[in-house]
Amino acid sequence: MANQNKIIITCAVTGSIHTPSMSPHLPVTAGQIATAAIEAAEAGAAIVHLHARNPTDGRPDQSTEAFAPFLQVIKQRSNCVVNITTGGAATMSVEERVKPAKVFAPEVASLNMGSMNFALFPMLERFKTFEHDWERPYLESSRDRIFRNTFGDIEHILRTCADNGTRFEIECYDIGHLYTLAHFVERGLVKAPFFVQSVFGILGGIGTHPEDVAHMKRTADRLFGNDYHWSVLGAGRHQLPIATQAIALGGNVRVGLEDSLWIGKGKLARSSAEQVTKVRQIIEGLGASIATPDEVRQILQLKGGDKVAF
Repeated sequence: MANQNKIIITCAVTGSIHTPSMSPHLPVTAGQIATAAIEAAEAGAAIVHLHARNPTDGRPDQSTEAFAPFLQVIKQRSNCVVNITTGGAATMSVEERVKPAKVFAPEVASLNMGSMNFALFPMLERFKTFEHDWERPYLESSRDRIFRNTFGDIEHILRTCADNGTRFEIECYDIGHLYTLAHFVERGLVKAPFFVQSVFGILGGIGTHPEDVAHMKRTADRLFGNDYHWSVLGAGRHQLPIATQAIALGGNVRVGLEDSLWIGKGKLARSSAEQVTKVRQIIEGLGASIATPDEVRQILQLKGGDKVAF
């Protein structure tokens, strides 16, 4: 399963890492998030990974009321696979973070495989001026903030979503996270085929050296064999170099403004769709092809877009 012929593009359109003052192109309102997701899907993303924000000041918002408006629009206007975050933001409780996936029963939800230091404060070196009063403290306080996902938290999310038939984008920020996944596979709480999203370049997780990427894949291959599909995301300027390496290794890719605000050196991306277009060009330039949403539903054995609750 790790080397299917079609490459899956996931696009994460807004996230909770970047703040609105960093880019005028970061989607904040429900309408902006819906448009960003639909445009990314039209550009070639089979899966859209979604967070919500407060429409007034752009802070992360994990309420079902924040998600509902754009989920309905995306479903009406696109066949893409919708992936709802259970990561939310590091400032939230696990109950807050899992609620949208519990209520809306998406085909896919994200799931971080461990507690970790999740440093956002280095971005203060680049960005000095902020429009909203929450932005600077949110970034600065990450020096002493841990993103919490204990074994108990992970099991709670898995069991909460089990009856919904939701599968997971299993986010692994370090090698140890692969072994945490192996633990839940052994216990039967995660079943093949599973979708492993290896994350590179977050301070607190694994780095961005090509050997880091290769080591992550080697370890996942050894632990899971043909039972998984491998995808990567590189944070910031590492987005496309790491995607290119993964494509050459037969992996899948994730792009979007959640993971990087940039399209080139010093140049802000105008949209997540622009990044999708760029990575699609790399995929096709290397002689591969992209998976459609329905092909992804077959590859990952998803329940189908007609069985969600939005």
